[in-house]
Amino acid sequence: MNSLFPAPFANGPLFLADHGALDFLNTVALAEGQRHDFWQRDDDVKAWLAQSGLVALPDETPFEPGALLHEARELRETIRTLVARKKAGEAVDPAPLNRYLASANSHQQLLTGEDGALRIERIYASQTPAQLLAPVAELAASLLAEPHFELVRECEHPECCLWFYDRTKSHRRRWCSMALCGNRAKVARFRQQKRG
Repeated sequence: MNSLFPAPFANGPLFLADHGALDFLNTVALAEGQRHDFWQRDDDVKAWLAQSGLVALPDETPFEPGALLHEARELRETIRTLVARKKAGEAVDPAPLNRYLASANSHQQLLTGEDGALRIERIYASQTPAQLLAPVAELAASLLAEPHFELVRECEHPECCLWFYDRTKSHRRRWCSMALCGNRAKVARFRQQKRG
């Protein structure tokens, strides 16, 4: 990805949110106090979509260069605004997200797997960037309508801006990742105790 970006993000954004819509938000992260957008080109967005498994990418996308990047960033900020407003207990205007939902054009298809088992798969149109991103918008809508939205959290580490869905049994998760921010907090606490 970006060799200037420090580990653990050197290979791109991490999928640690336990929810695809929040992983979509986490394509912007803090590193050394600076916000970093992992999406700099259409190919970065395509790579994330492929890695997420949320969207089946067509062999070719008929978009103008930069159109997918622009639309993905717009959707990301729409979702970020809606999530932040709902977390703050403020009114949420669904109109911007509904624009993406309205662009969805899909159908179900019955497929046979390699083992001969039948499965149903939803196939989405992808003539426009908004159509290609429609499955992400649908996932975000289901997140925002989630009855246990209190389990959507932002990492408590002051040098982190990543979001996650707390699926732990006790619902006491505080960090985007114990290995990342949880560990940084432990080290900082240890140093503070040594000084005190």
